[in-house]
Amino acid sequence: MTYERLEIRRDRDLLWVTLNEPDRANALSPALIEELTSLYRTPLRSEGIRAVLLSGAGKNFSAGADLDHLRSLRDAGEDENFRDSLRLRDLFEAVLRQDALTIALVHGSCVAGGCGLATAHDFVVAAEDARFLYSEVRIGFVAALVATYLPLRLRGSDIRELLLFPRFLDARRALEIGLVNRLAPAEDIHRVGESLAVEILETASSESIARTKGLLLDIIGRPLDQSMLHAAGVNAAARGTDDCKHGIATFLETKKPPRWRE
Repeated sequence: MTYERLEIRRDRDLLWVTLNEPDRANALSPALIEELTSLYRTPLRSEGIRAVLLSGAGKNFSAGADLDHLRSLRDAGEDENFRDSLRLRDLFEAVLRQDALTIALVHGSCVAGGCGLATAHDFVVAAEDARFLYSEVRIGFVAALVATYLPLRLRGSDIRELLLFPRFLDARRALEIGLVNRLAPAEDIHRVGESLAVEILETASSESIARTKGLLLDIIGRPLDQSMLHAAGVNAAARGTDDCKHGIATFLETKKPPRWRE
């Protein structure tokens, strides 16, 4: 796919992706959603990509819904609204299901669907000027899709406050409740994000990362007995992977885990 609204740069096993519509505050138009979904659905690990780092061009990470598209929905029927919602579902699911490590680098405003996009990533690095807002109930929407995966990040009381009483959350408060993982000065956000990615990729198997990510998604909401049975299957399958065999052999020989990025 040709990407017109994304800027993409590869550096070894890192893929740098930039939302590149700064004049529109990187709003999630249908066209941008399509490009992002296509990218995150790509089996990047099979192409040697072990981490994706997503940022936004301009003053803000993403202002959320595209205003022109919102206008078009005022007279939309039930079927059209459902199809539109499924497009956003496909995007969030593509990010959540991407086997490679995913890191969002957030600066400026990160609102509604843009906030959902950022927090679907495995890690969020926030600039000190970042502001987060799930604004849907302000205009009669429901932040329904993000509610399915926010429990992977936040406790229930914080989810309720974010979704029912929407106010801008500054980066430090977002860090305190777990919405973001790291803070950085705005000018250092890419360096901090890269350092985080490299540190993780050097110390953790990408195969194990991918399988753990899938496990966390697949057990959420299941009864305990079903979760444990599924987890046992994942545990057993992981033991047969080349990464696990290499990890065990290296540890037995050197008493140290492998340097996985090497």
